[in-house]
Amino acid sequence: MAKKILVIDDDPIIVKYLVSLLKDNGYETCSASDGVEGYEVLKKEKPDLITLDLQMAEEWGTNFYRKISKNKEYKDIPVIVISGMAGRHLSIKNAVAYLPKPFDPDKLLGILKSTIG
Repeated sequence: MAKKILVIDDDPIIVKYLVSLLKDNGYETCSASDGVEGYEVLKKEKPDLITLDLQMAEEWGTNFYRKISKNKEYKDIPVIVISGMAGRHLSIKNAVAYLPKPFDPDKLLGILKSTIG
């Protein structure tokens, strides 16, 4: 069974690119445009990993991450931060990786492979 990845980013172009890249490499995907929607999708889809942008209109990635880290059911889901904000990854200490935008797709796929297979 394919691993499922939740893509959370407010840029529809980034979401479309990530979803396409992940599907082309055998992953199932679901997506959300901010942390509020991301939390609803998370509850419904139960992904194996989350890619998370930090700066979004409705709810920032850091708030979303704080919310899931306080929940027993979600706190162990690996998170990869993909953001254009330099240094903001420090607010998500337990992220598996931090990739600055623009990111290297091969690097992302390597991190995914080593994290969830």
